[in-house]
Amino acid sequence: MNALNTGHTVAVIGAGAMGAGIAQVAASAGHPVMIYDKAPGAAQAGIAGIAKGLDRQVERGKLDSTQRNAILARLSPISDLKDLAPAALVIEAIVENLAIKQQVLTQVEAICSTDCILASNTSSISITSIAAGLQRPQNLAGLHFFNPAPVMKLVEVISGLDTDPAITDCLLATAGAWGKQAVQAKSTPGFIVNRLARPFYAEGLRLLDEGAADSATLDALMRDAGGFRMGPFELMDLIGHDVNYAVTRSVFDAYYGDDRFTPSLTQQALVEGGRLGRKSGRGFYDYAADAPRAEPARLSAGTQAVVDSIVVEGSLGPADGLIARLQECGIKVIRRDGPGLIRIADSVLMLSDGRMATERAAIESIHNLVLFDLALDYSRCSRIAISLSDQADSSALAPVVALLSAAGIEVSLLDDAPGLAVLRTVAMLANEACDAVLQGVCSARDADTAMQFGVNYPAGPLAWAEQVGLGYIHRTLTHLQQSYGETRYRPSALLRRKAFSGESIHD
Repeated sequence: MNALNTGHTVAVIGAGAMGAGIAQVAASAGHPVMIYDKAPGAAQAGIAGIAKGLDRQVERGKLDSTQRNAILARLSPISDLKDLAPAALVIEAIVENLAIKQQVLTQVEAICSTDCILASNTSSISITSIAAGLQRPQNLAGLHFFNPAPVMKLVEVISGLDTDPAITDCLLATAGAWGKQAVQAKSTPGFIVNRLARPFYAEGLRLLDEGAADSATLDALMRDAGGFRMGPFELMDLIGHDVNYAVTRSVFDAYYGDDRFTPSLTQQALVEGGRLGRKSGRGFYDYAADAPRAEPARLSAGTQAVVDSIVVEGSLGPADGLIARLQECGIKVIRRDGPGLIRIADSVLMLSDGRMATERAAIESIHNLVLFDLALDYSRCSRIAISLSDQADSSALAPVVALLSAAGIEVSLLDDAPGLAVLRTVAMLANEACDAVLQGVCSARDADTAMQFGVNYPAGPLAWAEQVGLGYIHRTLTHLQQSYGETRYRPSALLRRKAFSGESIHD
């Protein structure tokens, strides 16, 4: 089905930040847009807010005054729901309450034509549940924008149990015509983004709770090694712990207590204590003007440790790029056959596979074992996490730190946690994406697109997993499950299948 013609009127119910943002998107695409809000003057205030935002774009040279005026001319505040009758598409962006959404959309359904498309911007409520209160449930779909709607590229188009596929196709095409990256999802808890993003927060919180590192160090590792724009703790502080915790609780409850989504007691305590993040002035970090900046922990190479050559035994798999970087920095590399490790003086450096360094050292009879973490791009990363086996001499760290420092890489020592930081997070993100694909929630392509454009991940979790190797990700999860003895880390059946077949998840 084609996108809505720009001659068709779009109506938005709710003139808050999200509703106004959606109205701006539709008007910028050329549609006449009506804005309704039950609060007196709210629709006018919403349009005034849009005007201020457009004025800033004009000042920055991103928009000319003619375009600004044309967008505003397409926006009309209305004070009575009955005025929505001419609309071809009505998008509700009101409070996240099932009964209220059903009540409003039931009224709209009685006012508008029988072929009017109804859409909900809900981020968490079942589209099937909302539609259950309508006479024409086939006309309703989810149209989930991300805040701020004019800036964020992603839109999730969600099909409920009764949604007409033609409605879904029209909304996908319309969102694309509005300049958005549209992805299709089945109405399940969390849809795509809010479900697939849970491990990003959960693994960081677990590492913090287990004393592997502090929040500043873990955030730095996810940025500087993982390539994420923000680490989990600074992102939770930005979102607000009340909001983030509520989403996690909602997904956890909706999946009948599946321990993959278990909420954090640490985050619960922050909510109970009113430490909600930036908006309250304190969360994991203190945002007072005079508060000292939290700095990540790092190890110094020291003046005595100098490394000019290493022995590389076998392939390091996803970390082979690190060897090329070391060579470019003047480190002599001697190659031999072997299991995939680096020998530096008396130390042995290996890429983590999800096991603790202590366990691996015992099983493989390796003295002075140091594990290092996954990185998005070893040729450019500026920080790497390492862990030391309990059996190793403390002197085993110095040559490893000296080697990585010679390549311009800062080193953060984590307590001996399975999978370190980036690896376990990426593995769990990919695993959750695999299960979403397996369960028909979305396609592999849409899972990757959603996480890149909805939460700015440096790579789609499934594409990332295939880049480093599905077998490696599956092995990591298996080891994590063995370490913790929990179903939380169980590998998805789809991931297991593809790991053994060697086929792509995107096929």
